[in-house]
Amino acid sequence: MKSAAPIPPARPPIDGPALLGIRDVRDGFDWPRIRAAQIGGGAQFALMLLAANVLGAGIVTVLLAGQAPAWQRILWAAIVGATSLFVVFHRLSARNRTRTAASLSDIRRTALDGLALGIVWAVVPLWLAPLDGNDAVLGVWMMLIVLMTASAMAMATLPLASIAFLATLSAAMGLSLALAAHPALGLAILVLAAILGVASFSRARAMAIVHAQQLALAERDETVSLLLREFEESNADWLWEIDAQRRVVRAGARFALTLGLDPTGLDGMPLLQLLAGPDWETGKFAPSLRVLADKLKAREAFRDLILQVEVAGQQRWWQLAANPRFDDAGTFIGFRGVGSDVTEARQSTDRINRMARYDLLTGLPNRLLVNEALGQAMADADKWGSRCAFMMIDLDRFKAVNDTLGHPVGDRLLGRVSERLREMMTENEIIGRLGGDEFAVVVRDARDTERLENLARTIIAKLSRPYEVDQHTLYIGASVGLAVGPRDGRTAEMLVRSADLALYRSKDAGGGVFHAYEPQLHVAAEERRILEIALRGALQNDELHLYFQPVVDAATTQLTGFEALLRWTHPELGPISPSKFIPLAEDARLIAPIGEWVLRHACAEAACWSDDLRISVNVSSEQLHNPAFVSVVAQALSQSGLRPDRLELEVTESVFLREGTGAIRVLDQLLGLGCRLSLDDFGTGYSSLGYLSRTRFSAIKIDRSFVQAAATGGREATAIIRAVVALADSLGMATVAEGVETEEEHRVVAALGCDKVQGYYFGRPLPVAEARALMGVPTGGDSVAA
Repeated sequence: MKSAAPIPPARPPIDGPALLGIRDVRDGFDWPRIRAAQIGGGAQFALMLLAANVLGAGIVTVLLAGQAPAWQRILWAAIVGATSLFVVFHRLSARNRTRTAASLSDIRRTALDGLALGIVWAVVPLWLAPLDGNDAVLGVWMMLIVLMTASAMAMATLPLASIAFLATLSAAMGLSLALAAHPALGLAILVLAAILGVASFSRARAMAIVHAQQLALAERDETVSLLLREFEESNADWLWEIDAQRRVVRAGARFALTLGLDPTGLDGMPLLQLLAGPDWETGKFAPSLRVLADKLKAREAFRDLILQVEVAGQQRWWQLAANPRFDDAGTFIGFRGVGSDVTEARQSTDRINRMARYDLLTGLPNRLLVNEALGQAMADADKWGSRCAFMMIDLDRFKAVNDTLGHPVGDRLLGRVSERLREMMTENEIIGRLGGDEFAVVVRDARDTERLENLARTIIAKLSRPYEVDQHTLYIGASVGLAVGPRDGRTAEMLVRSADLALYRSKDAGGGVFHAYEPQLHVAAEERRILEIALRGALQNDELHLYFQPVVDAATTQLTGFEALLRWTHPELGPISPSKFIPLAEDARLIAPIGEWVLRHACAEAACWSDDLRISVNVSSEQLHNPAFVSVVAQALSQSGLRPDRLELEVTESVFLREGTGAIRVLDQLLGLGCRLSLDDFGTGYSSLGYLSRTRFSAIKIDRSFVQAAATGGREATAIIRAVVALADSLGMATVAEGVETEEEHRVVAALGCDKVQGYYFGRPLPVAEARALMGVPTGGDSVAA
């Protein structure tokens, strides 16, 4: 908890001796200026003092006619006049000499003025008119008392002079009364003089306090003025002030400079008119200016008000703060505040906001802004009972561009893609980049289904046209998933999920097409999610097992080996088809541990067979792109005791599609172990002869689709099988025909020269016990694969 700020100590009271000029002190007051004010006050009453003395001398001279010789009265009156004139001139000259500061001696010299006047007036009670009961003398004494009072008032700002005068005159009057046997009256005169002296001192003290406060206020105002002047000169901020009619008053130079106007012409101008600029005539003000007008109208303080203004034809941003002002009577007199130009800060903020909402590579809205736009479209559709739509776009074959030509070319290609997408968009659509090679389109009004589908087809067609990038002609495509809200999702997240599921379906269909969301897609996705969760526990729960399909010699039908096939039986879901869980394992990155389990168990089982039988194991491209896979194979062979040449690893063409990943090096290392390699499903993919030249395969497996087509008289299939056989023979490779299910199919492939066959005609995939029985191996022995 913060402690309260210390309260500054109060100023000490005015020091009496210092006020009289008896001593000099340093108590925080500006005594030289206070003394100058004392002398100045005395000068102001100098003529009053002169008038009182001359008039009093004249009255006394008249009253003493018959009491004193004329020459004495005239001489005394002349002395009074001369002394009074001397005091007045002394006062006036001292004021001119001490306008800003006065010394202690200047105050002390004023005592001589009071003493001189007191002495010349003391002559009257002591010599010219001692109190004797005469009416004229009584009048003179009354005049002396009046003079004492008037002089005390005239010399009040100079208490030392006043006290000197009162002390001298009252002492003379008291002595005269004492000599005339009137001691009580003498004491009364002294008491009156004391009262007048105290009153004079009190008045002088009050004057000194007031002047000290005025000096403090002036010093504070000067300090504030200096600070404000320094503030305006050294900062980009400025001060502004308006009156109750919202007109500018006391326009500062910085304020005028910011407006680009002459400060002499700003006073009296309406503030809102100055800020509105050319828009003042049209009435089309910025919303922030209306907010300012409301604040001024409500007469309430405000701060951090961001205002959009136009200065010299340029748009600027100001930040204003102000407080209302009221006079002593509580009447509203205007506003006073401070302003600053925050255009650069505003521009920096706008750039940061743009970077947060726009993709730096393509300049399109990013995922954040797309989600905001989709949320707004969903809200508008719900409000007006309309429809909106969301499209997810995924580029086909874009990864191959990155892998072969590098990411810089891929980035430039993405820029070209974004340009084509922009050309297709209208005010009804918002296009954005979600990341990677994924884009999205938000359709605000999607009531026209036909137009929506045409847009999807147009996107696919235009993005599939060839691109010229860095002297490369590039061919890619696009797949689109479409979802319509609120039918396919009540929230933005649900709609994105639905479009994503539709995109998966388009990709599964081979790409280059669009699919709209259907409820069964969600069912399939949920089934996929449940299967993935179950598959993650299949290894630990011992739910996986191997089946073995026989491979026989095509000419003699003699058993040459088996292909290990993975099966999964879930305790609740039952048997799961490999066509479902194998792709799922690859997507979920579970294929590596599952593949390792298959390899170890297949090697362990094959070690129990006859030495002339081989075991074939399918290997995924994900496994071959891992350099540690060679160690996995070596450990499986070592732990099982199986000879390497009895292990045949089957790979597909997909392993060669990823450049620079080291798969070919892994294959070479496997050949170095003594293992055999076969190319599976040859003819169904790209079927490049380059694959066969890169790696020493021992066999090529012909897909069952060619076998079936050749058996029904298909000329193309027959020609392909014959060509593959001839190619394999020339390279020293064997050929294996897959999927032979009938005698006719067996006869055809044997006649075409295939070395080996496998299929249901010779045996379906068998569990361990039946496979052993087929080979004549005892089934009672332990087997890891069982």
